Amino acid sequence: MTNDQSPRRLPNQRWQIAATNPEASLRLANLTNISPVISQLLINRGMETPEDAKIFLEPESLILPSPLEEFPDLAASVELLELAIAKRSGGIANKEKIAICGDYDADGMTSTAVLLRTLRALGADVDYAIPSRMHDGYGINNRIVEEFYDEGVKLILTVDNGISAVEPITRARELGLKVIITDHHDVPKILPPANAILNPKLIAESSPYRGVAGVGVAYILAVCLAQQLGELKGLVQPLLALFTLGTIADLAPLTGVNRRWVKRGLKLLPKSNLPGIQALIQIAGVQASEGEKNQNAKSLKPEDIGFRLGPRINAIGRIGDPQIVIDLLTTDDFSIALAKAIQCEQTNTQRQQMCEEIEKEAIAIVEDLYVNSLQKDRVLVVIKDNWHHGVIGIVASRLLERYGVPVFIGTYENEGIIRGSARGIPEFHVFAALDVCRDLLGKFGGHKAAGGFSLPAENLPAFRLRLSAFANQCLELQHLKPLLKIDTQVNIHEINQDLFQQLNILHPCGIDNSDPIFWTANVQVIEQKIVGKGHIKLTVAQTIDNQRQEIKGIAWRWGDYFPLPSRLDIAYKLRENNFNGKNTIEMELIGAKLPNHVVELFTNSLNPSRASFEYKQRQYTCGIYENGVSRELRVKNSEGKVLVMRPEDKFGLLGFNRENAEQINLSQPIYEGIVQTAIQALSTSVQN
Repeated sequence: MTNDQSPRRLPNQRWQIAATNPEASLRLANLTNISPVISQLLINRGMETPEDAKIFLEPESLILPSPLEEFPDLAASVELLELAIAKRSGGIANKEKIAICGDYDADGMTSTAVLLRTLRALGADVDYAIPSRMHDGYGINNRIVEEFYDEGVKLILTVDNGISAVEPITRARELGLKVIITDHHDVPKILPPANAILNPKLIAESSPYRGVAGVGVAYILAVCLAQQLGELKGLVQPLLALFTLGTIADLAPLTGVNRRWVKRGLKLLPKSNLPGIQALIQIAGVQASEGEKNQNAKSLKPEDIGFRLGPRINAIGRIGDPQIVIDLLTTDDFSIALAKAIQCEQTNTQRQQMCEEIEKEAIAIVEDLYVNSLQKDRVLVVIKDNWHHGVIGIVASRLLERYGVPVFIGTYENEGIIRGSARGIPEFHVFAALDVCRDLLGKFGGHKAAGGFSLPAENLPAFRLRLSAFANQCLELQHLKPLLKIDTQVNIHEINQDLFQQLNILHPCGIDNSDPIFWTANVQVIEQKIVGKGHIKLTVAQTIDNQRQEIKGIAWRWGDYFPLPSRLDIAYKLRENNFNGKNTIEMELIGAKLPNHVVELFTNSLNPSRASFEYKQRQYTCGIYENGVSRELRVKNSEGKVLVMRPEDKFGLLGFNRENAEQINLSQPIYEGIVQTAIQALSTSVQN
């Protein structure tokens, strides 16, 4: 059977379904007065005792130690800033100039805004600089240090960078400048010679402050400084809004103080008195939703920041001028803020177009040159000129999602240099892979999941070979599929407003507290269509005890898989759709595979099975037959008419012979019923 309208394939995923513990979940449910579904979700996240669950569900109950006790250099940092702000000579105020060196991502820009707002409010003489992504790359450098010195700066304050900047910080100290490093990245073997270093990686792993991002370190320093000067009033709410924005946009873990402060911040954001926040919310079209059950407060959710506000800020750092975001987040004039927010919107639209174009070109290269060698190479290296390296990291993530292998993507710069980004899968350590290639590279950095690199173009063939050798050492063939971690199985009739409201107690969800992912077996796809730029809008149904329940859903960027087969096991998140004043619960499809009994029938290496069955008082015979390189189901009625289909096809053939058969839609109820009854009959015959 040939069929031009058959789907390409289903997502190439491996599902990891969390082990269920009904006894433990019921016990925790009874002790904490929550439902067993929610308690199972808590157990999946490592909270098995009522005490752990209480702190998670009520983060305000966590007793926090003073940050001054946790960060060894925090008191010294506060003292250095206090002296710079209130410097006096001969009884005359003589403030020392402070300069902040930030970073061009959302974390770095919100960190810069936090300390700019604070220091200005406290009367400091303060300015800032952010390295150019295009010309400088990441972090403080000698040029910035020299410019600060020429401008009369006495104290440099790095945010979201600096922990590895030994050479620039050494130069700053040689010039007589004082330096405070605030950063959250991994700590190198040799630390820069700064006057003070604030980094959560330098404190105890058990500390609730351990997971803060760069903006979290900046927030802690800002609050402690304002407290020391007795000027905290009026500062906390705007700073908390910036902390929340930066923490979620940077994908920091939502545990410890991050969970506590982000939960507060999400409630503050809709009514923030920061013009920049209000302008950004307005331009992005974000609507605050009702808070947790029994609360009237409106709140944002992390996805509002992660998918709506954050990308508009990050787009500027990727392809625009970071000063736009700093102005947006530090101005007190709404008209200025609105103009800057519009620039963010325009830049984000441009960024989206760039990503789409580069992704199409990258996929074409992979499909043409590398797709057949992925199992051998176990890593994907895609290089092309005229790509904007500010957005190739996003494309790397999309290629990883599509092909399930580590991705190294790059573009040519001047003088024969390639600059790129990397994204890894759980079993592959990106930084370790780059470190193995150290002698082939120029600059490189990163962590387990992602990294950046540059190399001379002539080293590219050797780079490919060495990465492939590294990948073959740590990756098995079964690893070469995107990993989907699933919480628990539910049936569609269990999905309702009550369950969705109960899920609210898990919020805010994010890194280390992911959105719950459910799965449902053997649903019927009863409607599906392409909407927007390659999304599938669909309705699925499940029948249990002759009761049919339906739910609508969306599968983002799944156009390649359209049309979906009529029967699937699905994995999804739950979302609330507010349309015309009506709230409905829908699913966001993130995984799909053929039901297990169907897969087994069509892949079983035993002799093809045969069976007879009755459907609506008519007799049929059926069997699985070889057809070239694939197998197909054939169902014959008593008149000799045959229905032929393959497991992933939406369309089949019906007729007395293949040459004159008509194409039919398998999702039509009559054919759907016949096929499912045939599969059930065959499954039974195999088991017997």
